[in-house]
Amino acid sequence: MSRVCNICGKGQASGNNVSHSNRKTRRTFKVNVQKVSYVDNGKETTGYVCARCLKKTERA
Repeated sequence: MSRVCNICGKGQASGNNVSHSNRKTRRTFKVNVQKVSYVDNGKETTGYVCARCLKKTERA
């Protein structure tokens, strides 16, 4: 499964793990995507949506 939101296109980001001694090693931040059915251009489709877009569509 590709961890990319079908609505906003948000994907995996990268950054650093920083230890107590301030050493830096690379790490990834994965997107919180859920498999849901949603309406896209008047048509119901099933796909992966990030938690922020899911929350935004429930409010509207």
